[in-house]
Amino acid sequence: MLKVTDLTKAFGDRNAVNEVSFHIDKGETYGLLGPNGAGKTTTISMISGLLSADSGAILVGGEPMSTAAVDVRSQIGYVPQEIAIYPELTARENLTFFTRLQGLEKGLVAGRVDEILEIVGLRDRADDPTKEFSGGMQRRLNIGIGLVQGPKLLILDEPTVGVDPQSRNAILDSVEALGNQGMAVLYTTHYMEEAERLCDRIGIMDQGSLITQGTQRELVGTVGERDRVEINVASHAQEVAGLLGAKPFVESATASETAVSVLLSDGGVHLAEMLDGVVASGTSVRGVQIHEPDLEAVFLSLTGKALRD
Repeated sequence: MLKVTDLTKAFGDRNAVNEVSFHIDKGETYGLLGPNGAGKTTTISMISGLLSADSGAILVGGEPMSTAAVDVRSQIGYVPQEIAIYPELTARENLTFFTRLQGLEKGLVAGRVDEILEIVGLRDRADDPTKEFSGGMQRRLNIGIGLVQGPKLLILDEPTVGVDPQSRNAILDSVEALGNQGMAVLYTTHYMEEAERLCDRIGIMDQGSLITQGTQRELVGTVGERDRVEINVASHAQEVAGLLGAKPFVESATASETAVSVLLSDGGVHLAEMLDGVVASGTSVRGVQIHEPDLEAVFLSLTGKALRD
């Protein structure tokens, strides 16, 4: 449904997107995972035809996409980070307005609006002004607007930013349902747990480049099924990282201001020896967490930093 090849975009001397390539099949949810500023929003702005690429190619349903490709854009539903609704109108009125803009026959509009209200879980609030909605409800309506034309590809740009846990879960439920119905979904996020829950395949972006992609199992396999042990220390984090990094069973050890992150196999087996090393370095342990291999470990292994650094 979507094929992106060597997509590149620069702003002045800064490469925001650098030769990014991936594809999404019908019924597949593909996640772009990376920190803020990684190039995710610039990438999807080019895919949706809102921004021209410096080089590379984008095919949507086999047709080339550009800022002038009006017919191709009709196959895409785009849900931006920003709330794009009319606050004085009700949810039903908002959806009716945008559905009519897409040219749906008048006699089919009401049925389509009811269908979308059901999908995003707003049927019981359909006739309330959206200015009275919570942030999470407004974001769910935002997703509904992206669905009005029945797109073949839905693009969601960090749709859960700033919402409460209950609303976030409702949004994720809606996205899961769309993928199960056969829609191709491109989902950008910097929340690792969202990518793990929703996405059939995941591309990890950092500093404008797609540094790896694959299923969650494939990506976790790249770090050799290793554990990540986080040790919070009272002081001397750099010295502790150096001491632990020299141990033969440790893959890598990196320090922040008050913690050391250690990548290794069988973290529980070697934990006592590592804690002895911390004490021997002249500081004390404030807390310990052992994380089994996940996308955070993949990102740390590939970039040398945590996803939210």
